[in-house]
Amino acid sequence: MGSPGLRAAREKMKAAGVDEVAVETFAHYYRLLEHGETGMIPESSIEPVDMESLADVEVDDEVATRAITETAVIKLNGGLGTSMGMDRAKSLLCVRRGLSFLDIIARQVLHLRQQHQARLPLIFMNSFRTSGDTMDALARYDDLPVAGLPLEFLQNKEPKLLVKDLSPVSWPKDPDLEWCPPGHGDLYTALRGTGLLDQLIEAGYRYVFVSNSDNLGAVPDPRVAGWFAASGAPFAIEAVRRTASDRKGGHFARRKSDGRIVLRETAQTLEEDKAALGDLERHRFTSTNNLWFDLQAMKDALDQREGILGLPLIKNVKNVDPGDKKSPEVIQVETAMGAAIEVFEGARLIEVGRDRFVPVKTTNDLLVLRSDVYAIGKDFVLDQEAEQVPFVELDETYYKLVGEFDKRFPEGAPSLKQAQRLSIAGDVTFGHGVSVVGDVTVGGRSAQRVEPGAVLSGDPDA
Repeated sequence: MGSPGLRAAREKMKAAGVDEVAVETFAHYYRLLEHGETGMIPESSIEPVDMESLADVEVDDEVATRAITETAVIKLNGGLGTSMGMDRAKSLLCVRRGLSFLDIIARQVLHLRQQHQARLPLIFMNSFRTSGDTMDALARYDDLPVAGLPLEFLQNKEPKLLVKDLSPVSWPKDPDLEWCPPGHGDLYTALRGTGLLDQLIEAGYRYVFVSNSDNLGAVPDPRVAGWFAASGAPFAIEAVRRTASDRKGGHFARRKSDGRIVLRETAQTLEEDKAALGDLERHRFTSTNNLWFDLQAMKDALDQREGILGLPLIKNVKNVDPGDKKSPEVIQVETAMGAAIEVFEGARLIEVGRDRFVPVKTTNDLLVLRSDVYAIGKDFVLDQEAEQVPFVELDETYYKLVGEFDKRFPEGAPSLKQAQRLSIAGDVTFGHGVSVVGDVTVGGRSAQRVEPGAVLSGDPDA
């Protein structure tokens, strides 16, 4: 059974009804922690990686259509949007015209089904906190469920561990804070533990496309499906060129010891390697978290490893109460689903356009998405209308939380189609029909209002 800390963690998970596959997976990572594993990937152990571009690949139309008919879609939907002040699924946020992320995702898939005569099941990996709201919101789409398959399955949970002795933390003030999700690498554990992996195979599906529900650019595109099917690869990830906004994020590289592709996250980077992490010329590609895998290959890999895929450990040290820096320090054991790329021989990367990577992590991203930078067509796919996506930086004091953000844009987002950058410092409320042109900074010490129809220009010639 292992150490007292592991025994206590096992008992706690079993008492909470956590699936046995998830308990054993957690125990695997617990033992790694006990043996001093940090999950770090030194710069000296990797080298830059290059890849082909989707723009240069020829995909046969028949292959693409056949591939999408053999594909199931999974959306990661466990996030509450707490960093933006939300207490329900972030995917319920309104994007535009009264449509939420969930509405647009559902309509994207329904359109593709009709266009390609495909079953294309849409399945959400929810958390216990997002399940109810999500399923209520999807109930309006009567034709969304596919016979014999669920609309959702639940991600697992695991105990936070005290840094001092690796025992499960106790926090009577709010027992929910004693638990954390295992990172999105739990996808594979949950697929196996719920039996959904076997269900999909038995129903005749060959491939799965996975992406985050807050990324509306992640459409199950037949062309990408066709590329993946034709490649014969067991696993693939869509990558994009890194920009300044990705400097602190993870990147792909090739491990020198065995030539496998790896995904190095910030939390796996040594302090002395942070400069290399941020070098956009050396490490040029980041993950979109849009990935494809062959169902049978995934089942075989899990079977061979007795249900534990063995993804690299991510050790996150936080406070048990994130809002109380004096609360005990805990370790959250996590894995990244993209790290599975190193498990599979012959795994592939494909460079895609930035239009397939439109994540909303902050209200800065939300403002861009709600603006005229993007149009939403009849197929409910985002079309970038602007030549470039502007950089937006909003004062966190007034705009970080969605409720406060909405108060300051009561008539909707300003036009950002001609903007390069918008920086707001202070409390500024925008009237209807405001346009931003070029590089613009607004704000001041006192609250301000931008009048309806105003043109804010950072271009001296405008």
